Amino acid sequence: MFVLILLCVSNVFSFSNGIAYDSFTGTSLSKDEVAQRIKDNTTFWCMTEIAPCDPKEWRRLDGSCNNLRNPTRGATHTPISRMLPASYDKDYAPRKSKTGKLPLVRKLRTTLLSEGQVSDQVFSVLTSTYLVFIAADISNSHDTVNYVAWKPHCCTPKGKDDPKCAPLEVPHDDPVHRYSGIRCLNQTKPLTFQDFGCLKNNTPPERIQSATPLFDLSPVYGSFLERSLEARKFEGGLLNYDVEDGRIWPPRDINETCFLNRKPKETRCHKTPSPEANSLITINMMAVWFWRNHNHIANKLAKLNPCWDDDKLFYTARDINIATEMQILLYELLPLMAGYENLFNDGVIVYNGFRDIYNEAIIPQISLEFPLSLRWAHTIQEGTLKLYNPHGEYVKKVPVVDLSIRTGYLGVDNNIDYLTQGAFRQPSGKIGDHIVDPDLAERVLGYVQPSQDVFSNDLAKNRLMFMQPYIKYVEHFYGKKINSFADLAEFFEPETLEKLSNIYDSVEDIDLLAAMWVEKPIPGGHVPRIFYSIFAEQLLRTMKSDRHWYERPNRPHAFTFEQLQEIRKMTVARFLCNIGDSVTQIQPRAFHRIGPGNDLVSCDLIPDMQITAWKDNSCSDSWNFLKPN
Repeated sequence: MFVLILLCVSNVFSFSNGIAYDSFTGTSLSKDEVAQRIKDNTTFWCMTEIAPCDPKEWRRLDGSCNNLRNPTRGATHTPISRMLPASYDKDYAPRKSKTGKLPLVRKLRTTLLSEGQVSDQVFSVLTSTYLVFIAADISNSHDTVNYVAWKPHCCTPKGKDDPKCAPLEVPHDDPVHRYSGIRCLNQTKPLTFQDFGCLKNNTPPERIQSATPLFDLSPVYGSFLERSLEARKFEGGLLNYDVEDGRIWPPRDINETCFLNRKPKETRCHKTPSPEANSLITINMMAVWFWRNHNHIANKLAKLNPCWDDDKLFYTARDINIATEMQILLYELLPLMAGYENLFNDGVIVYNGFRDIYNEAIIPQISLEFPLSLRWAHTIQEGTLKLYNPHGEYVKKVPVVDLSIRTGYLGVDNNIDYLTQGAFRQPSGKIGDHIVDPDLAERVLGYVQPSQDVFSNDLAKNRLMFMQPYIKYVEHFYGKKINSFADLAEFFEPETLEKLSNIYDSVEDIDLLAAMWVEKPIPGGHVPRIFYSIFAEQLLRTMKSDRHWYERPNRPHAFTFEQLQEIRKMTVARFLCNIGDSVTQIQPRAFHRIGPGNDLVSCDLIPDMQITAWKDNSCSDSWNFLKPN
């Protein structure tokens, strides 16, 4: 899946314009060491070339130079951190049960999560759509590429001899596959620095990260400098774009990597710096929306400040676009899901103005637990997307699993208009009911593989990433020592705790993600307690380590107080009014369902950011001077 990443692998660093660094250690390399890496063909994954840092420059497209002491940290192909140390068995195998063997992941999934379709009474589909997009901003796609495109054979005899295969066993009494004959689901181990020759195989496995580890809209702007530059129009601060039937799109990819497009009707495929833009349909749509939002902002800035050059327009628009992504996440979505008071009391959000908690000693990294916890959002995803016209009339429905790597579907039959309308009109899957959509539990990749279970897949990665048991995270976040299942009574409902004690031999065996599926919500919120704790700790680390965090008053090219206040006005409803297809009416709280107190209103009534806060008066004076008489 996400075959566009294959194109990235063919890139070769020239090592002529900057300093070469080891991707894992972050140390600079000599000419002889560079020559050896080139000879070993390990440059793409194991080396990073970085031009000298300028403390006053904008956020770089490749994420480098965010930390001036450690220029590689923040860039792609750098190590990720852990909130708790890795838990290995001998020879760096996944941990085992205290009594011998952990339950099969498929057995755990079918025991803890039932299949069905139940709509949430509070949240819209836009909720899971946004969370999945946030995950795409900071996490890998190459692990999925590995088991779908590079190693689809793990359930065949060939897979038995492949050390990177980690197929999932389907038990004979499986509630779905007991009669299908399917006894194995394809899966591979996460890709590591060892796999690409960056580290020796006799060292602890270190997962390699392709995405930049900070929130920087990498599904739009990319993570690799050369590909990111290809996306720019170099005119008016704009990204390249196409216009078809009055709709604005990222430019076409003439190589047609969207191989699940249904020809001859579906032909659109996007040429963007990131493979995510042609991946899952929800990420795909969000990438289109933020692509448009960049140009929406750049056009306004160019009109406001006609003497600004392309670079200033581009980087200012990018800065505002990234700030919009985070403002919506931090101050709109998370308070609805996790509780405003929880976030405020823990310092994740502030009341109004600036904040500066930057600490150069903290390395900009994503903790491995964070993207794993975001996989909880799969439990609230709807497997069927409902399409509506702008009048709110139901048009049709389509299984989401049939829309992966099929960008062309968006470009025909007004589908992107109808999907956009459905995003805020359709309810999400019910939160906290322990029921998941059948398509996500049995199909996932549509026609690519005979069967796949995204939840079993996620839980397998929990183990293959060497996560500590759930109770260790309870101790880490709550300071509570857990010695028995009875000690977990405050975290689970009685019937859930009974299920856990029946399937796990020991309380020390409980997997982090499995517990997150069925844990009680955080008081005042809707998300699991450990999900909240992981989210809060990661966000605080990001704010402390990101030199370009949008709320900082002392960063390069920082927003003024007036500009930050305009950013604060942005909501997902206003965002869709500005760039959504045929969106003229929307509910003000678009992550919530339409209903009393949250009725549809005209977009004219949804507050918008005033671009005049970026007015450059000196630019106006110089422009008037330069204009001909």
